[in-house]
Order: sequence, then structure tokens, then C-alpha cells
Amino acid sequence: MRHKTIGKSRRGWLLVLVAIACALLAGCSRPPDESGAQRYELKGKIISFNKAQQQVTIQHEAVPGFMEAMTMPFTLREDSAFDVMHVGDRIQATLVVDGERTRLENPIITQAIPTSDATGTPPAGATEPEIGATAPDATLVNQDGKQFNLQQHRGRALVLTFIYTRCPLPDYCTLMSNNFAEINRELNGSQELRDRARLLSITLDPAYDTPKVLRSYGAAHTENYGSEKFERWEFATGKPEEIKRVANFFGLSYMQDGEQINHSLRTAVIAPDGKLYKLYRGNEWKPSEVLNDLRELNRANQPS
Repeated sequence: MRHKTIGKSRRGWLLVLVAIACALLAGCSRPPDESGAQRYELKGKIISFNKAQQQVTIQHEAVPGFMEAMTMPFTLREDSAFDVMHVGDRIQATLVVDGERTRLENPIITQAIPTSDATGTPPAGATEPEIGATAPDATLVNQDGKQFNLQQHRGRALVLTFIYTRCPLPDYCTLMSNNFAEINRELNGSQELRDRARLLSITLDPAYDTPKVLRSYGAAHTENYGSEKFERWEFATGKPEEIKRVANFFGLSYMQDGEQINHSLRTAVIAPDGKLYKLYRGNEWKPSEVLNDLRELNRANQPS
């Protein structure tokens, strides 16, 4: 590779092509191939990144055979790549889809380096509520077309998350819904919790996710299909401004990108008094953790 000397008098952005091969970076190793994992070539521009969370948000081109062009975050475990990337850089990588998990491997970065003010620092994230804050009320519409308010769940614990039915990544909305399906099965079989907790999935795509669409999506995840009564797990849509207000309260950011939505993940456990008990970020939480939260809340709210 030919190197260029950057003079102090140069102004604006200078393009320096830096090919970063994972095998050449210290401390970086590729895990063995998983049986059944699929791999795709992904190309795009880095919008933001967070080394501590091993996450990079990319405005990417269409991935043939998998998904359309859009902007969304991906997991990248090669820490050394974060040390050389900047916002605005071009990136090419292998997108690995392994069941319900996705990640990037073998990044090749084309850096765009500013002369004096490049920090590589991603934009500040959205604010989040403190534990104990009162969850906002909102008027929503469930999968049966019935209007309800979030405050109607007072008196029971409520686990709330955000999804949309056309989400293409298995470790985002699909994983959230699969986790909720597991929690729902446990609630249905638990004499302790079945009447003391509810689940609510709110769509981020109200234009497409009508009550009819949400009913079909929800029934498929419970595997009860036409017989599902949605007694403990509801799906909700509503006016875009109402959904936005609730999502913003929990620190979830999202934006429309064609037919897809670029969004972060938040799952909240709300106590029977309507106050925030636990806030899970990302997709690393397990159904067993939420069930433990619900048991703790149930014990705390038993008459003395």
C-alpha cells in the first residue's frame, strides 16, 4: 500500500484507503464455522460505533438474497477494528447469520480522516429513565382492534418491548418475540404468576402493522394460531406520536428507512404501581432473568 504524508496546511477531508484484514490485527481470531450458518457480503458506510458494546451502525447497500438496503446496528467482535474506524468510513465485511444471531466478520475499512477534529466518537445516545420513574400512559390499540391505555395494566407487573413484524434480523425483533413466547409459556403454566403479570409488544411500524397483522404475527409466535386468546401477551399499535412518546421514554431510538426500520432495543419491566423496575438494553437478556424479576415483584407485593 502506498502511504501519503498529510501536511498541516491541507484542509477538509483527505481520503486514505486502509484495508484492515482481521488476520493481520493482534488479538483477533475468527471462530470456527458453525453448522448451518449463512454468510453474506455487506458493504456500507459507518454511521456510529460503540467499542464497549461491540456494535457498529452501518448504512449498508442491499444484501442480495437476504435484505434490502437500510441503516441498522450490527455486532462486531474484532475490538482492534474499532481502534481505527471513524464515523463516515466505508466498511466491507462478512455478515454471518447463525440461527437467531448475526454478527460481522473480517472487516475491511476504507477510512476518511479529517485534518484536525476527528475523534471517532459516536453521537450521544438517547436519554433513559431512572429506575423508579413512572412509566408514561399512552392510548394504544391491541391485536383485536380494541383501544386501551397503558395505565390499565396497573395492579400487575408489565413486561414491555418494541418490535415490528417485517424486521429482517433474527437477533432483533424475532429474538424479542421468541423470548416473550418463552416467558408467555411459563406464565401460562405458573400458578404464582399467571394472574400477576402481562406482556406487551408495541410495533414501531404502525402504518404496516395493523391489528390484523399483529394478531397473525402474535398467534404464530404462541403457536396457537386461530385459537389464541391473547390473555397474557398482547400486541399493540397506535398513533405514531403515541408510540414515539413511549419509545423515547425508554431510550429507544428508531427511524424509517424505506420499508425497514433502523432501531435500538429496549425491554422494560414495570412494577404493579406503574414504576420502572428494570430496563434491559440490547438482545443479551434471557427469559429466565425477566421471570426472576416477575417473581421478585410478586413476592414484594404480597400482603405482609
